[in-house]
Amino acid sequence: MDVELAEERVLVLADRFNMDHAEGRAWTKRTEAFGTMARITGFLSRPKDDDYEVVYRERRLQPFFRIGCTATMTYERHKEYRVAVDANVARVEVDGKAHEVTSGGFALTGIETCHDEIHREVYYDAISGSPEPAAAHYLQHEATVTDAAGLAKAAADGAVVVPPQAKASMLVRDVLASSIERIEADKVLEEKLSLHHIDLYYRPVYAFRYRWQGKEAVVEFDGVSGETRTGGNTFEQFLGRSIDAEFLINAGVEAAGIFIPGARLAEIVISKSMKAQKDKKK
Repeated sequence: MDVELAEERVLVLADRFNMDHAEGRAWTKRTEAFGTMARITGFLSRPKDDDYEVVYRERRLQPFFRIGCTATMTYERHKEYRVAVDANVARVEVDGKAHEVTSGGFALTGIETCHDEIHREVYYDAISGSPEPAAAHYLQHEATVTDAAGLAKAAADGAVVVPPQAKASMLVRDVLASSIERIEADKVLEEKLSLHHIDLYYRPVYAFRYRWQGKEAVVEFDGVSGETRTGGNTFEQFLGRSIDAEFLINAGVEAAGIFIPGARLAEIVISKSMKAQKDKKK
C-alpha cells in the first residue's frame, strides 16, 4: 500500500470584529445567560445595568482539526455472468466457444477491473476530540498559515491560545480506518491512501463572564461568524501560556504507522521521525 502524507499545518482564521464590538453584542445576551430566573425577574422588575458586573473578558484562539483523506483501490476479480436465453435454445456459441444451456441460461466468465475512490473530510473539536461538522463553514473565511512562534506572539499580545487536548494522530487514525473498505479481489493493482489535509485551525472567540446576584454566567461571541451564544466557557488557565512547538509533529506518520504496519511505511515513519529529532536538536 502506498501512503501519501500531507504537510501538517496550523492556520489562524481572520478576526472580523474587535473587542468593543464583541462586548456590545454579548451585553445584549447577559440576562438570557442567567436563565429562566433572570428572565422572570426582568419581567417583574427590569434589572439595571449596574446590577450586572463584567468580572472577566477574554479574546481566545480556539482550535479545531480538519482531516481529509482519499483511499484509492484498483483491483481485478473473476466474475461469472449468468445470461438468460429463450426456452428453446440448447447451446450458445460466443467468440468461438460453445456454452451449454441449463435452466434457461448459460454462464460466461470474465475478469472485472474495478476502481474505487473514497473521500473523507472530517472536522473535530481539538479540545474534546468529538466530531464538529459545523466547523466546515469556517473554511469560507480567510485564514493564514502560522507556527508555534506565531501563536506565541498572539499569546504575548494578550490572546488566550488554547492548546489542542485531543491527540491528532488518533483522530487521523480514525479517519484512515473509516476510509478503508473490504473489497472482493483476486489481484490488487493499486492501493493508495492520501492524507491531503492535517490542519489545526484556530478561530477567534470572545468570552465575557458576568456576575448577577452572586451568580456567574458566560456569553461567547464568535469572531468569525459574528454569532453570540450563552452558556460558553472561559479559558483563563491558559492565559499567557506558550504553545509547545511539537504539538502536531508526526501526527500523520504516527497514525499511519499504528494503523498500517509494513516495511515500506516503516521506512517512511523512521526517516520522518529521525528528521524531527534532528530538528529538535537544532
